[in-house]
Amino acid sequence: MVKEPWKLDERAAFLSRLEDASCRRLLEIGAGTGQDSVFFADHGLDVVATDMSPAMVARCRDKGLDARVMDFSALDLPAESFDAVYAMNCLLHVPNAELPAVLPSVAGVLVPGGLFFLGVYCDHKLGNEGLVEPDDYVPARFFSWRTDDQIVQLATESFDIVDFHVANEGTQRRFQSLTLRRPT
Repeated sequence: MVKEPWKLDERAAFLSRLEDASCRRLLEIGAGTGQDSVFFADHGLDVVATDMSPAMVARCRDKGLDARVMDFSALDLPAESFDAVYAMNCLLHVPNAELPAVLPSVAGVLVPGGLFFLGVYCDHKLGNEGLVEPDDYVPARFFSWRTDDQIVQLATESFDIVDFHVANEGTQRRFQSLTLRRPT
């Protein structure tokens, strides 16, 4: 799939931050087909792509990526082994009650001061969650639509906020873009 221009801008802005911070090793969680992992690898980063789907991991491996089947709620990786983590539209599938356990897990694989891009579609008025009907996927997917206040509150329990903004404002698909830093 071709990415929307604003998604390309979000990814490029994070890459710029990584270059400014001299980051070398990046973990992508919820990598899907590996399109973003390839982008970061092509820009000189040592990338590990993870996804829960063996089929998606196979597609990542076909692209030459170090890819692993892994649930981001239980990252089986050495502590402090990455300079950065990238999560585009995967943590919106985590229930609000479980996200406070997932975020410290992500922080744990980052070096102190490491950067974390967290990008999710959102609901600016109603924070709700559940299955979305109709859904082309079988089984139907679970979504957590968080308000800006909810995502900021959850993020600051484990990270310092470097940047928070809403991309694609004024559309049905508002997008919360957070660049976070593991406290030193």
